Amino acid sequence: MTSQERQMNVPLSIIQVPFGLGAGRRGAERGPECLMQSGLVRHLNQLGLAVDEEREVNCIAAAKAEAPASSVTAGKAKYVPEVIAMSDALAEQVQAVVESGRFPLVLGGDHAIAIGTLGGLTQQYHKLGVIWFDAHADLNTEDTSPSGNVHGMSLAVALGRGSLTEGQWKWPGNHLDPKNVVLVGSRDLDPGERSYIREQGIACFTMHDIDRYGMLHVMQEAIRIASDGTDGVHLSFDVDSLDPIEAPGTGTPVRGGVSYREAHLALELLHESGIVTSAEFVEVNPSLDTDNRTARLALDLIGTLLGDRIL
Repeated sequence: MTSQERQMNVPLSIIQVPFGLGAGRRGAERGPECLMQSGLVRHLNQLGLAVDEEREVNCIAAAKAEAPASSVTAGKAKYVPEVIAMSDALAEQVQAVVESGRFPLVLGGDHAIAIGTLGGLTQQYHKLGVIWFDAHADLNTEDTSPSGNVHGMSLAVALGRGSLTEGQWKWPGNHLDPKNVVLVGSRDLDPGERSYIREQGIACFTMHDIDRYGMLHVMQEAIRIASDGTDGVHLSFDVDSLDPIEAPGTGTPVRGGVSYREAHLALELLHESGIVTSAEFVEVNPSLDTDNRTARLALDLIGTLLGDRIL
């Protein structure tokens, strides 16, 4: 049995995380419901994939919360108690899904949910590789973030960087190793993130690299780095990695992103590699979308990652 066939035979567990307090604009909390209503389960079933289980993290109280001063508890970071509560609940569910032998497919919500996803995964995988598709690096800390929005700090938290993991909250798993983290599609990096990427030697394939070398080369390198000595590989896909022409429904769009075909090629190559053991798709914001274009594209990309092909 090939690695692709093994991947197709693993039952899926979909975890919806309707959380939007990590972002600067509301609306991403409606992303999971929008994806499900767009026919995600039906699409996966048509591919011959078994959606064995559907779960949802209860983020209703957090999503409806106002912005009390008490939520700004770690430097400039906003809604830290709500982020921690969501992350603990999501980590528990992700861990349970992996323990049961299912493939966790996590639907956000803003990219702060990756704290919970990675917190659960790193309890099960001792050396996890991560491929981070995003216009941004999400490597800020409370000290370096210009906004205080935690969706721009989530990867930093998983690497053990920032006060969320320095006394305020105990990271539930193993911290990621920077040498197995790969950024793809980066084009809007803050000064503190640039310094940290250089200091740690994190593989960062910017849009310049994709333009210069092509997505095929970039993904071959990403697959090699993320899978080198690791026991699992997680794909974290932020739809703002895509060009806003393709995906207008997202809160922090940046011009000059990944094209429709580049994105599909990247996920086709990931499926062919057979290395991906979990995935999350985040930052679909229906309130900013046009004719549901972004949700439909995210749905198609999920299908591609999981085996959908033209022929």
